[in-house]
Amino acid sequence: MRFVSFMNPQGLTAPGAIVQDAVFDLRPAGFTDILHVIQGGGAARKTIDTYLESTPASIGIRLPSAALLAPIPRPPKVICVGLNYRDHAAEARMEIPPVPTIFSKFSNTIIGPGAPVILPRNTKKPDYEAELAFVIGLGGRHIPADRWRDHVFGYMCLNDVSARDFQLATSQWLMGKTFDTFAPTGPWITTADEIEDPHNLDISMEINGEVLQSSNTRELIFGIPQLIEFLSSVFTLEPGDIVTTGTPAGVGFSHKPPRWLRPGDEMVVSIQGLGELRNPVVAEA
Repeated sequence: MRFVSFMNPQGLTAPGAIVQDAVFDLRPAGFTDILHVIQGGGAARKTIDTYLESTPASIGIRLPSAALLAPIPRPPKVICVGLNYRDHAAEARMEIPPVPTIFSKFSNTIIGPGAPVILPRNTKKPDYEAELAFVIGLGGRHIPADRWRDHVFGYMCLNDVSARDFQLATSQWLMGKTFDTFAPTGPWITTADEIEDPHNLDISMEINGEVLQSSNTRELIFGIPQLIEFLSSVFTLEPGDIVTTGTPAGVGFSHKPPRWLRPGDEMVVSIQGLGELRNPVVAEA
């Protein structure tokens, strides 16, 4: 199943489920937002399935007309993994890390499909990063790697937009990653049961019709089982946490000359089985 957050006809943010090509509001089924759905686990899924089976198709909003928002507008945590593709490490001329490189983004970075990425006035090197993100369902601490599937709610596309001049000014990457609008997400969360193997998905970034990144998640250095085990050894993973798994080769700084983001660009992150995440790029007013 695919889950979304969307703006309903009354102008309110609502959780939704996609059935075929229509979005169905889940508030009549008793869910206030998408975090409520995720926190509900298997019981919530049964409630939703029963509700959708008895709901007339006519009340669904056709997908092209639905005002989709970020699937999780304000996630508890946005946890990011850097330098996690073998091909990207090679292009960056960096050694394969012995442990995952972890940083974070804040909720101010989160935007949804179609929302503009705003290029700040004070960066000269804005860059793009197509990434596979997974969403925590069942939370926990000290989760063993072989239990990873018990804790993944679903998957979605994410674009880890980065200001390279700020990122690389120090050894800490956070300031280059947390400008407003620097984490487009969506267009929806595809539940884990729909994706047989998240470690074998084609992933790409296209800007203005040109493919600039093209790889496969089998290039991941640390897979989802290892990431869940490592992260939960330090802090509790919570329902709705977003973990984004790194980007493959082809980012802007690797091109000669570098291909920085420009106002008027349209970025499209595509991941096999998860759809396309499209976002325009605009200058800060």
